[in-house]
Amino acid sequence: MKPKSKVLIIAGSDSSGGAGIQADIKTVTSLGSYAMTTVTAVTAQNTTGVRSIIAISPKEISNQIEFSAMDIRPDAVKIGMLHSKEVILAVIKSLKKLKLNKLVLDPVMVAKGGTRLINGTAIIYIKKKLMKNTLLITPNIPEAEILTKIKIDTTQDMIKAGKILISLGAKNVLIKGGHLKSKKMNDILINKKMIKVFNSKKYNSKNTHGTGCTLSSSIATYLSCGKDLIKSCEQGIKYVNEAIKCKLNFGKGNGPINHLNSISINKKFDK
Repeated sequence: MKPKSKVLIIAGSDSSGGAGIQADIKTVTSLGSYAMTTVTAVTAQNTTGVRSIIAISPKEISNQIEFSAMDIRPDAVKIGMLHSKEVILAVIKSLKKLKLNKLVLDPVMVAKGGTRLINGTAIIYIKKKLMKNTLLITPNIPEAEILTKIKIDTTQDMIKAGKILISLGAKNVLIKGGHLKSKKMNDILINKKMIKVFNSKKYNSKNTHGTGCTLSSSIATYLSCGKDLIKSCEQGIKYVNEAIKCKLNFGKGNGPINHLNSISINKKFDK
């Protein structure tokens, strides 16, 4: 099968394979597109937590972005973990130099186990510099609380937070509602002209490691194929929900989701 489009992923590595650039590659590939990568950090982690983080230099991150994209031009870009002010500025400069668009930002700040992945200055630069240069930002509730400095307990709070992010320069905001204590899942897309609520079933599972990475990379993939923003969000949410529903039960902690749920394998393997 020929890939439908090309997606550049700028994110950190997760050695367990459940989140980060590994989850992004699986997502883009399983949805039928071609994944290109820029590694921003290398982490040693598993389903129970993060042991160590090794940062990649801003210069090397820029080299990866520019050298890859000058040869194979991506149709969309997913941005994940950017651990410092210097890295954020380097990424912005490279993306502007290449005139890349359809940028989806997942503002990764805290790992599923609670480990802080970026510093306070980086959070400021996400708000002041990076958000306004992207098409879409996809914070979960804890990330939205950090960015807006408000407590989010209801869908109305989610809408309020989204409006604050729009006022800070974001073009479109998709706030993910998985952390709300509710029977249904509400994800809310907000811009200056509309508020769109995506309702879906909430699955009771501890295996949600990498859901944020997966959602943002799936949305970027649908955008790269020419779908509009609302349809891309809708399809991305559906893809993640199906992946959660599979319940892999790998590992002793917050396990990964099944990125291969969208693939039907017909090939027969020799014994």
